[in-house]
Amino acid sequence: MAELVYPPVIGAARSLFKALDLRFDIQGTEHVPQRGGAVLVSNHIGYLDFVFCGLAARPAKRLVRFMAKESVFRHKVSGPLMRAMKHIPVDRAAGTGAYKHALSALRSGEIIGVFPEATISQSFTLKNFKSGAARLAQEAGVPVLPMALWGTQRLWTKGHKRDLGRNHIPITMRVGEPITADPSESPDCITERVRGRVQELLESAQRAYPVRPKGPEDTWWIPAHLGGTAPTPAEAGALGR
Repeated sequence: MAELVYPPVIGAARSLFKALDLRFDIQGTEHVPQRGGAVLVSNHIGYLDFVFCGLAARPAKRLVRFMAKESVFRHKVSGPLMRAMKHIPVDRAAGTGAYKHALSALRSGEIIGVFPEATISQSFTLKNFKSGAARLAQEAGVPVLPMALWGTQRLWTKGHKRDLGRNHIPITMRVGEPITADPSESPDCITERVRGRVQELLESAQRAYPVRPKGPEDTWWIPAHLGGTAPTPAEAGALGR
């Protein structure tokens, strides 16, 4: 079926990012398969992360169907758009339906986007990964595509005001080589391998990031272990309770 909504939404996002004069540094897009299913797995540091992950797949002319919390689909604006773009609603209290939906899409050759931390990391470090992405890849017989984002938290994230002005914010993205999800390996082991690779990609993106905080008041987006004032993982965990 023709994609009547997704491409125009991507076009609108690109126009917005151009208006904001975002500075993109994207590497590894050649690892996105041009055909066939895959589970794209990324860290999660901002509300717009799914848009940036989707942009990374465009050089391969692929559309990513994201698994997102069901409440987003109930919103009067985002709901119709999410459904029209064939994203997948996830009811965290009863996720079997979403899992089956994603599995069917993978088997039909779609790329499914998953944020295995489940929620935004307020420490901007990797939280523990849930094993659903690994199980999906195993059962569908498709690879896991690891990815890391950096800088997106500066635009819009949990606990901070949106910054959608023309501030030339750099966005760094790294896509790694596909990881085979061997059916003989435990999902937890695959998950740890994927998490380790996302961590490597995240550190690579952080090292390449071209700007530093402007002053003490601008260190909130830097993780504590890198000298910033973002909450530590323990503090962030307490905030999320």
